[in-house]
Amino acid sequence: MIRMTERRDDTETAPLSPLRWIDERLARLGVTGRFGQDVVFAVAVAVVTFAFDIVLLPVAADDLAVTLTAAQVWTLTLAGTLQALLLCLRRVRPRLCLAAVMACQVVVTAAAPGLTANGLAVVIVFYTVGTLASVRFTVAAAAVFTLIGGATAAASLWAMGDDLAIVFGHLTSSALCYAAAGFVGIYMTSRRSYLALVNERADEAIRRQHERAQAAVVAERTRIARELHDVAAHHLSGMVVQAAAIERLIDRDPAAAKSGAAWIRSQGKATLDNLRQVVGLLRDREGADGDGNAPVPGLSALEALVDEARSLGADVAFEREGEPVRLPPLADISVYRIAQQALTNARQHAPGAPVRVRLACGERQVELAVVNGPSGKAASGGRAGTGLIGMRERADLVGGDFAAGPSADGGWTVSLHLPVRAEDLARDTEFETGVRA
Repeated sequence: MIRMTERRDDTETAPLSPLRWIDERLARLGVTGRFGQDVVFAVAVAVVTFAFDIVLLPVAADDLAVTLTAAQVWTLTLAGTLQALLLCLRRVRPRLCLAAVMACQVVVTAAAPGLTANGLAVVIVFYTVGTLASVRFTVAAAAVFTLIGGATAAASLWAMGDDLAIVFGHLTSSALCYAAAGFVGIYMTSRRSYLALVNERADEAIRRQHERAQAAVVAERTRIARELHDVAAHHLSGMVVQAAAIERLIDRDPAAAKSGAAWIRSQGKATLDNLRQVVGLLRDREGADGDGNAPVPGLSALEALVDEARSLGADVAFEREGEPVRLPPLADISVYRIAQQALTNARQHAPGAPVRVRLACGERQVELAVVNGPSGKAASGGRAGTGLIGMRERADLVGGDFAAGPSADGGWTVSLHLPVRAEDLARDTEFETGVRA
């Protein structure tokens, strides 16, 4: 017993199928649904088959030197027409349609064993089976019905006393007809599956590209926010401290208050310059202005950063160990920004506390530590910022180890351990050499 295995849940006409054009035209005429469209299609095939068999079948038999009686012609015509009408079941009941059409084919073979006639309905039903059933079922059905047709032809020829050599031609033509129609259907389904897979992979590629683009946008927004925070928070926090001092001095020491106001103005200008610098880094080099091309601060500017903190009245000690190391640009500015943010946090959360900045440079690593003692003054109010998050993100970005937490004396320690890779230094040297050349 042959078992038919469906290769898909629905039985709609496969894309690129020769029958799809017919379905589309019938849909435009208001004929919808698989069964309704197949009924119209089956009636059309039946009309063509009936006309062909009545008019051309006797002529074809004469050309093949096969004698057909009127009863045989009518039997072949009616059987072929019934085969065509049964095509209305080809997609809604493909198993039943195949069995019924091939049963009619057995009648055709028995009625005219010397005429190897396979009607249009046989070709269409095997094509449909190829699109809906498995390859194994299609091949098995073609083989079984070829043998049944051959056996029927042999039995009829033996009963009539005719030459049994005709059976070989019948087997060959039937096998080629069934197999060709079935494999065309298989190809169409394979093509449909291939196109579906290509579309699915294309959609997946587009989705992944969109996700990568979204991730890049989020990362860029985070980088911009971190850069703006590090640039603005450092200067603005100092300006807030100085403004508070001016409020206390404006009545009793106007000269000192005036000096503080001038400092605030200079810090505001420095903040504006730094913000312009950040904006310049975000632009294309061709569109950046002069401020955007200004040098980016790094380790060489660390001592000036400490001096700036001292100018705000903070007790900051700076220690440097080892020879200066030239870091890659991203690592260089990251160390500077982490030190800048650590000093800003110390000024905000431990005002008046002594601060020690230690920078140790070695051949294979750079270590930064910013330690502040406990503060006896109340910390400035306001909501918690994102300084620690930004420092940790910067460290992760350049492959450094970042740590921040309370110290044993009640103060706070920020530390960064940054490995220095030889290939990064070599690549940076090659870049500068190429630029100078």
